[in-house]
Parts: sequence; C-alpha cells; structure tokens
Amino acid sequence: MIINALFAAAHFVAVFGVVATLFFEWMTINPTPTYAEAKRLQLCDRWYGVSAVVVIVVGFARVFHFEKGKEFYFANPFFHTKLGLFVVIGLLSIYPTVRFIKWGAQTKKGLPPIVAEREYKLIKVLLSVQLILLVGMAISASLMARGVGM
Repeated sequence: MIINALFAAAHFVAVFGVVATLFFEWMTINPTPTYAEAKRLQLCDRWYGVSAVVVIVVGFARVFHFEKGKEFYFANPFFHTKLGLFVVIGLLSIYPTVRFIKWGAQTKKGLPPIVAEREYKLIKVLLSVQLILLVGMAISASLMARGVGM
C-alpha cells in the first residue's frame, strides 16, 4: 500500500532528522560558542525536538494502523528495547535543551552565551551518549523488524 510506504518514509526522514540535528549539535558545541553558533544550536535543537515528536507519532501510527500490527511489536523485546532507548535519549536531551533555551537571554541581545567549563563538558558528554544510544536503537530496530526474539 502506498500509505504504508509514505508513513515509513516519514518515519525514516524524522529519524534522519534526529540523527542529523544531534550530530550537528555534537559537532558545533564548544566551550566558547559565538553568537552565530549559539543561534544555530538553538535552532537545531528545536528541529531535534520536532523530529523526535514526528518519530514517535508516526512510529506509533505505524504500530497501531500499518505494518505488522501491534501484537507483533508489543510481543517483540527489541521493540521495547528501542522504545526504552528512545526514552533515555529524550531524558538525556533535557539538560542541553534547557541550557540552549537559557542562552536566549544573551542571544536576544546579540551576545554569545557564557558557557561554564562544567556546563560545556556535561553537554558534550550528554550529546555523545545520545549518539551512542542511537546506534543501539538502530540495532534494536533492525532486530525487531526481522522478528528476532519472538
């Protein structure tokens, strides 16, 4: 069915959005971001959130209305692993997002944010861990789709 393919494509594009924006944040963050870098990080983080919401909404639409059916997914341990990793990634993204939002006080004035060394290091570690967990999600998704563990 064409609708299945469209939902699958939307899901994949949103996943690529999550990966691309997260990788951009990881590559861009530095101890002394310029005003332009800070604005790009803030915008990128918004797109990261939008992409994550699309991933979950379209993903659950696929589970309940398309593909193999909810019985297949809910019985599969790798589906639960993938969802668990998604939740952990979401929780790990809270601190960087809050920090990027708080930079708004400076960037609204046209100034670069002042980033404490501890803040920078924590953001960098959190972004790194999220990227690693995305690899785990990809592995889980692949195993899930093939019915491994059923």
